[in-house]
Amino acid sequence: MQDAPHIPAPEQMAAHVEALVEAEMRQFLPDTATRAATLADFSRMRVRRPRPITVNFSGGITQTCWSVTRSNGAYSVLYLPTAGYFSLCVDSDFGPLDIGVHGPAIAVFSAV
Repeated sequence: MQDAPHIPAPEQMAAHVEALVEAEMRQFLPDTATRAATLADFSRMRVRRPRPITVNFSGGITQTCWSVTRSNGAYSVLYLPTAGYFSLCVDSDFGPLDIGVHGPAIAVFSAV
């Protein structure tokens, strides 16, 4: 049986998400013009400080996640602490809706 991921206390979660994103950005190699543009776009859309936000999942489930990017008018990237990865969410009248695109923050961001 796999252990649930360690979830920091709410007051530590913003710093935890920031550290994950910073580490990923340091490891992302902008070795092509496309990758360089992706990193620049991600940096521009990134929130100054992650904050909690309720995300909707299929089946009517909701979960508190953490903002990573501002919405571009249709999509945003959020961190799912219970899963330990990032999610691409579509904007809806009811808040962000998880659409099943998960993984590293920059890869999720570049999916659209």
